[in-house]
Amino acid sequence: MLVAGEASGDLLAAELAAALRAREPDAVLFGAGGPRMAAAGVELVRDMSRLSVVGITDVLARIFELRRLMQQLLAIAAARQPDVIIGIDYGGFNLRFGHAIQQQVRNNPFGTWKPKVVQFVSPQVWASRPGRASRMAADYDLLLSIFPFEKDWYARRVPQLRVEFVGHPMVGRFAGTQPRELETAFNASQSPRILLLPGSRKSELRRHLPPLLDAWKIVQDKFPLAKATMVLPETRLLSLIHREMARRLPGKLRSPAAPTLDGTQRLGEQCFPGLTLQIGELPSALAQADLAMAKTGTVTMECAFFGVPAVTFYKGSWLNYQIARRLITVKTFTMPNLLANEEVYPEFLQNALTAENLAHAALALLQTPLRRQLVKVQLAQVIASLGPPGAPDRAAETILNLLNEPAAL
Repeated sequence: MLVAGEASGDLLAAELAAALRAREPDAVLFGAGGPRMAAAGVELVRDMSRLSVVGITDVLARIFELRRLMQQLLAIAAARQPDVIIGIDYGGFNLRFGHAIQQQVRNNPFGTWKPKVVQFVSPQVWASRPGRASRMAADYDLLLSIFPFEKDWYARRVPQLRVEFVGHPMVGRFAGTQPRELETAFNASQSPRILLLPGSRKSELRRHLPPLLDAWKIVQDKFPLAKATMVLPETRLLSLIHREMARRLPGKLRSPAAPTLDGTQRLGEQCFPGLTLQIGELPSALAQADLAMAKTGTVTMECAFFGVPAVTFYKGSWLNYQIARRLITVKTFTMPNLLANEEVYPEFLQNALTAENLAHAALALLQTPLRRQLVKVQLAQVIASLGPPGAPDRAAETILNLLNEPAAL
């Protein structure tokens, strides 16, 4: 049984399912996830593609839906009794689900169902609420890590928890696409290619779009021939982009066109010459980019893989921020910075996220070729630490080895 939330988890679950199926063709795979899992041959018992939450306010707003889903999945697990239950990312939900599974088993000590419980991708307990590691040690048979420092972190705190570093799946995912060579310096008469990556959740876009679009205008004033591409993961986000762009036009010029890609593209050209919109195909855009302005999160690692210098940002609700600043112990939300143990990417959080700050940092990178080259060298070192391609294969092998171990007496 596989449980994955959000698009990134759905993709990773699909890759893991393919690796499991390659080794065990007759394996029965079912669970909760999205379209990629279904395409990989996993029987979807619940669709998670619209259940994306971030921060305490999102959780509270959907608390009853999440509880209902938890109870449904527990009932399905108890009825079908899988040999192994694998949580894929989506740590807030999956840690509770794994704990609930173990409670069911412990409450029935004479039952025959004793599933192995696995988590693929560590929740960021090393960044906040490290006490959760102790509960994981009690509930999990195996934790599959994708970052190199995590195994030692757990070993120091909960040595009884089995943790295996399998590498980062991104390395294999993009193995056929080579990062760009160190660039030759371009000057102001050339046309830098800039990516705008505001996020994938509507709540994020509402907070990120205004400063991001205004920062692009400031950069374009300094580099008139610059070109920008805003990459969105899904077409459903176009309506929000369309409204934000239309709001910036004088009333009589506002376009009544429907928020299709073509219509929003034309509207964008009225407001922001040189800016194009793109749905998906982020790797191809990164392979051609000179700079990115990107939301903190998984996408910053993708920027790092392609050697793209970036400025990162994030702004959440006031309540989420007040809670997070009291819980989070790491100094940065940007994973390449954390892995490098220094600021490779300038980062602007919460009130520091302004158009002026974003533009100033972006221009500093664009106007300093040697700095961009240094960033690329630092990023290459970060990516080299993530292991070779084949993370889903190693994860599948480790899970199957766990299942084949003799039962403890």
